[in-house]
Amino acid sequence: MNRVSDPYMSFKFLVEINGITVAGFSEVTGLAFETETETIEEGGVNDYVYILPKRTKRQNLILKHGITDDVSLWEWYQKVMNGTVKNMRKTVTIYLQYVDEEGKERKWEFFRAYPVKWTGPEFRADSNSVAFETIELVHDSG
Repeated sequence: MNRVSDPYMSFKFLVEINGITVAGFSEVTGLAFETETETIEEGGVNDYVYILPKRTKRQNLILKHGITDDVSLWEWYQKVMNGTVKNMRKTVTIYLQYVDEEGKERKWEFFRAYPVKWTGPEFRADSNSVAFETIELVHDSG
């Protein structure tokens, strides 16, 4: 991806959906996973307890302070709102706009994702605040 002529360069995170850059965001939260555990005590063994992994929970991705010149994010959410989830799950890749000393960029991939919440911009005549919007995505993995 050519970052030199990218209109989203001032944003820290780029978001691709199925390989196409659709937006830039200044904040991403929800990059968290937590694995539940189960404790098993063995009869007659008092000095050891087994701690076994169970299911892993993941948080929704929340993309904040976004900008785009593409309506595909909104159209994707509209289809989900209308009950069309089948074939609406997509691969979402989040790129951190930073390349390390070795020339590698940092990215996270989330599979079978779809939007579940959209917050549009707030405009106020009595404020200097920047338009604000978020989109929240559920996903199957990361």
